Amino acid sequence: MHEEENGAVLSTKQLLARLVLLLLISVGIGFSGKLFGVFTEKQVVATSVFLAIILGTLFFWTFRLSIAFLGLTVLIFTHCLDIEHFVASAELPVILFLVGMMIVVGALRDLGFFTWVVQALISIPNMTGRKFIAATAIASALLACAVDEVTSIIFIATLIFQVCNRLKLNPTPYIIICVLCTNIGSAGTMMGNPVGIFIGTKAGLTFGDFFTWAFPIMLASLGSCVVVCLMWYRKELHLFDERLKDRMERQLSLVPKVVVPYRRGLAVLLLTLGFIASHHALEEFFHLGKNSILLVAPLACSGIVMLFKRDRARHYVEHEVDWWTLLFFMLLFAIAGTLEHTKVTQVIADGFVNLCGDKPAILIPSIMATTALGSAFVDNVIFVAAFSPVITALGETMPSMPLWWALLFGACFGGNITLIGSTANIVAIGMLEKQSHSHISFFQWLKIGALSAFVAMLIAWGLLSLMAPHMPH
Repeated sequence: MHEEENGAVLSTKQLLARLVLLLLISVGIGFSGKLFGVFTEKQVVATSVFLAIILGTLFFWTFRLSIAFLGLTVLIFTHCLDIEHFVASAELPVILFLVGMMIVVGALRDLGFFTWVVQALISIPNMTGRKFIAATAIASALLACAVDEVTSIIFIATLIFQVCNRLKLNPTPYIIICVLCTNIGSAGTMMGNPVGIFIGTKAGLTFGDFFTWAFPIMLASLGSCVVVCLMWYRKELHLFDERLKDRMERQLSLVPKVVVPYRRGLAVLLLTLGFIASHHALEEFFHLGKNSILLVAPLACSGIVMLFKRDRARHYVEHEVDWWTLLFFMLLFAIAGTLEHTKVTQVIADGFVNLCGDKPAILIPSIMATTALGSAFVDNVIFVAAFSPVITALGETMPSMPLWWALLFGACFGGNITLIGSTANIVAIGMLEKQSHSHISFFQWLKIGALSAFVAMLIAWGLLSLMAPHMPH
């Protein structure tokens, strides 16, 4: 349970006691490395601080930024990190990319683009339960690819609540299905999930690389998720068909249709996607560094948006940009970079090779499974930030691109395993409880979430293994 839910009933004394316990666990694990002769003193400090971030995110969600501030202070005072390495590790280009995308998404919301998508979905002729699920699932995934997973689920969930309210159905199964597909879809491009742009930057991957290698695997995994969900919820879909048939016989529409002037919003989205997609060719033409245009493309597009929507410009920057989360990401990246700076990640990489060997055929499923299990309980950005230097180290002796994709799919697909596995899950559950007063139990989600994630990762593993020999080194 996140601290937002129980923080109000914790006294200051109880909170301090739990924070001390967190500190003791983190330091204890870090010092165990010293006792076994694995870590140096600086490696102990770097590991302890990073573990505190992980545990703090898991058990003290509200205070994760406070813990990150304190952890950074400890690293500076113990000479594990200096300002130069902090700036280099904070991934400021990634942060600025996310700022630009958040502003563009805010403009798309203002321009009615998402409302137009919803209207298009409910206008499908000869609607059935299976058609409705397939359409909303695919739309969830593709929207996550184009904007981000949270924005996608907010608008698709709104449609589901409207339809289920008209048909007097429990929206829970349909919300779960769309969240599962949203998380899978977020692995298709750099924009779907913060880990996508982070991995793209660290690995030097372009938008074209994602579209060539990640997007087809995402589509295959998405298809498996839709099939699994259609079978799992077949009784609910049969009831959907019965209620829909009854409503249509009375010549009643599912939801009121509204004419939406969507063209400007669509133009903004296409401009942004086109700019991002063409970044590699533009970088070569203008003799710029790799991914330099990729990282500023959203900023350029958001700058244009703010010129034309100047009355809303300040609102976009102050309210559409999630500064709290971005600041946490920046500190997290810097603290994870300390693991690389103190060579903790080299120790972990050597341990991986000793345990799993140096064959990609074994490392791919090992990395995917480890990241998926971690991402099921803790923010996937944390695990990606911790693992990326490990893969960089592994890439010195073997082809690294398949390992980067394994990290991406494990982080995104693993979010489906539990109801706290991704931000999209938490947002959707909150909307469900508010709109329909329905509650999803941990095991209710776990059964379908773990099954769909397992099948999706099996497909991703198989396709990655087939494609790995053809990937550039």
